[in-house]
Amino acid sequence: MINPVPVPPELLDFIKTGSKFLIAGHKEPDGDCIGSSLALRSALNRLGKEAILCSAGPFKRTEIKSYEPLFTSSPGEAGRRNARAIIVDCSSPERTGDLETHIRDLPLALIDHHSTGVRPGEGTVVYLDPLAPSATSMVLALIEALGLSLTAEEAEYLLFGFCTDTGFFRHIDAGNMEAFVRAGRMVGAGASPKKIFGAINGGKSFNSRILLGIQLSRAEEHFDGRLIYTSEEYEETRRFGLEGRDSDSLYQLLLSVTRVEAIAVIRQETPERCTVGLRSRDWVDVAAVAADFGGGGHKNAAGFAAPALIADLKPRVLSRFERIFTPQPDRTI
Repeated sequence: MINPVPVPPELLDFIKTGSKFLIAGHKEPDGDCIGSSLALRSALNRLGKEAILCSAGPFKRTEIKSYEPLFTSSPGEAGRRNARAIIVDCSSPERTGDLETHIRDLPLALIDHHSTGVRPGEGTVVYLDPLAPSATSMVLALIEALGLSLTAEEAEYLLFGFCTDTGFFRHIDAGNMEAFVRAGRMVGAGASPKKIFGAINGGKSFNSRILLGIQLSRAEEHFDGRLIYTSEEYEETRRFGLEGRDSDSLYQLLLSVTRVEAIAVIRQETPERCTVGLRSRDWVDVAAVAADFGGGGHKNAAGFAAPALIADLKPRVLSRFERIFTPQPDRTI
């Protein structure tokens, strides 16, 4: 039985004694980051607080594009004045990208379920639960701890993020009954799993199918098929655009292959910079792999960015996975 981390009293005091908040998430946000931010803003507004949604973007995923106008990448001095900051779905201000300079000197609270990258400064209020299935499940607990009942709109935001990070429950393991209990409370408050499934899995562009085919055709098996590697070249990024990506479908298809334990996808985002997405089926800790390159995430879903070319970064990534998949000689005496 997995028991959730209770909401810290310090976080409740942080919110109750503040009147204005900047709500920030990690750069390149996903549904969990956006859903957490939107639901938290709604709850703060109902408490009579001012809340400003902040994101450095970019909003790459089709399912979150419609929310982009609600967020600002630069709250400015007027937005910062007398404000406190709450970071959701990541545990270090650096992960907020260009927003870091706007929140660096503000009183800060963190709400996160990632097990890596926690670097809170002195005086930072931390609500961390690495076993929580999503940041939205933690925001649900926070809203309830503040004495509020979910509105239907908040429930939709929360279940949207929950389903994003759990793959519609695919990533929830045995013993985590609390995840279903919390999802049930979201549905009970008015969230529609059917509607959210359509929002997350529909609306894909034709280009996304073409790019998916290219990436699948380029896929390589390594270490007896336990790792599958593929890539996206810079020219493809320029040709198909960010809207042409469908990472979730790519990972899902590759993880369905017999014997595979992990996936590595390198994308040449700019002529000088790559991003790397890592996924695993079960026992491989890709968060530890990402951490070795300055990134982070979950045990089964992580990533990092690096100033490099694909040709230079690929052997470094494969070498790191070689330490996982190739038995090491027994050096004990």
